[in-house]
Amino acid sequence: MRRLLSIHIKLAAVITCLVCVSSCKKNFGEINTNPNSVTVPDVKFLFSYSEDKLATYQGTEWIWESMEQLWRFTQHITSDPYEISNNVNSRYNAFYESILPNLFEIRRQIDMKADKGAYQKMAAVTYIVQVVQGIKVTDMNGSIPYTEALKGRYGGNYSPVFDNQETLFSTWLKELDDAIAVLANNSLPAQQNFGTNDIYYKGDWAKWVMLANTLKLRIAARLENQNQAKTKEIFQQVMSNAIGPISVDNAQLSYSSVDYFGPADIDYRSPRYATTSIMSFLKAANDPRLPVYFDKNDLQGDFRTVLTQNGATLPSFININDPLIMYQGGPADWTLNPTFAAYIKNPFQVGNTTTKYFLISRINRKFFAPRFGGNTTGVFTDVMVSNAESCLLVAEFIQKGYAGSVNTNGTAEDWYKKGITSSIKTMNSIAVAAVSTPAYSTGDGTTEINAYLANAKVMFNGTGNLEKIYIQQYLNLFRNPTEAFVFCRRTGYPKNNSTYYPREAFNEIIPRRFWTNDPGEVNRANWQKALQDQGFTPLAQDVPTLNSQRIWYDKNAPVFGGGL
Repeated sequence: MRRLLSIHIKLAAVITCLVCVSSCKKNFGEINTNPNSVTVPDVKFLFSYSEDKLATYQGTEWIWESMEQLWRFTQHITSDPYEISNNVNSRYNAFYESILPNLFEIRRQIDMKADKGAYQKMAAVTYIVQVVQGIKVTDMNGSIPYTEALKGRYGGNYSPVFDNQETLFSTWLKELDDAIAVLANNSLPAQQNFGTNDIYYKGDWAKWVMLANTLKLRIAARLENQNQAKTKEIFQQVMSNAIGPISVDNAQLSYSSVDYFGPADIDYRSPRYATTSIMSFLKAANDPRLPVYFDKNDLQGDFRTVLTQNGATLPSFININDPLIMYQGGPADWTLNPTFAAYIKNPFQVGNTTTKYFLISRINRKFFAPRFGGNTTGVFTDVMVSNAESCLLVAEFIQKGYAGSVNTNGTAEDWYKKGITSSIKTMNSIAVAAVSTPAYSTGDGTTEINAYLANAKVMFNGTGNLEKIYIQQYLNLFRNPTEAFVFCRRTGYPKNNSTYYPREAFNEIIPRRFWTNDPGEVNRANWQKALQDQGFTPLAQDVPTLNSQRIWYDKNAPVFGGGL
């Protein structure tokens, strides 16, 4: 599909050149009206483009935001602590320049059709797509233009208001509810369908409903620290819906392409390594995702013999009898244990020999970036909204008592197990597609997953069940850095001093949001008012300010590691 778009772009450039060459001739209007130009676009192609951009704009986001910032703050990885830069927040421009325009145009084109009643479901799903990205944009920016966005294109309003988060969430909930109602309505006249032009669901309306319901759960989670009653209300609505949230793997919002490589330059500026905390837990629980997420270090083969022959002893942080000694993590904050941290990027030298062992495990680069370093095999897969995320949010809300009298079609434990099972299977599928290390080498993973669910560190046994749900959310969200950051920010988990999964000491101040740039004279007044209403210092990019001046739904949240 991306190759087709490239062809169209090149053809458009040729046509433009030809028009310019002939533009000095008489009968300008007649000559410059191309009878072959598209004046009524095919809404199916417009939809494919916005869907594609939902995933593919993220190339630079992976580098500047996820790997250099968010992953370090969530402590999924440890790496060089680079300062936050102007390269962050590509999500903002992508929303307004690449995703929203075609969705608005689809609805405009449909509204002009004589048989527009046959396109109601096609119009409905456009709102779901824009809510996916809209949530992501407000997560790191707070107030943004939405209810008046793109009105300059059609109505001449070039100064849209910046809607606050209460308005945004209320608007998105209504749009999702309206979309669900239309998509689930079987009494509508015969409906047109995007078919194979729908990259994600191939026009399966039920799966779009599932996605809309899971997006409602995402909103509910974000509202909890400001309006717990609303969180309960939304959760009960979702669980009362006949179709419900995503609960099967083939309903995940998943993008895969041989032409898009994701974070291809995954070692840009610094390699990424496992933290001590995540590695310790994965090993203790015998988590099948361990080899999927991280590579082995150099402590393999006859290394023990080599050490013995040369009278060498490994650093004290490594247990020589550890059966998983080939997997090691490093401190999240290098400044707090410089002796330990020195081994992150530097090898351990065996005595006076030339033999050296790198001790700390890197992230599995083939899993996250199949084509890194010139690799020619493997396909990148981005599961932007997963079944595991959906199931574990349901488990969280049931465990918190938010279901009331609503039938949740299972207990918190049932949804917890479904979420874990889906996470392991999904990560394995991503690894297989990437030609990377799988979670299990034979069968469908049932044996490994059942053993994991029975592990004392994982078993849902009445002791610390909510924390167990939280940690499984955390482990599952490794592949979704923004959701992982939002999770840690809203819950304060992993929490400091936990006996189950403790967050590591971290002296670095964490920015809890990004910033929006001055939009220019035309809309500066609305931008300034939005910043003032939120208590934000205009254009402030220093980390202390980005830490203390929080977005609305984050104002009552705990500090990182401060979970209850």
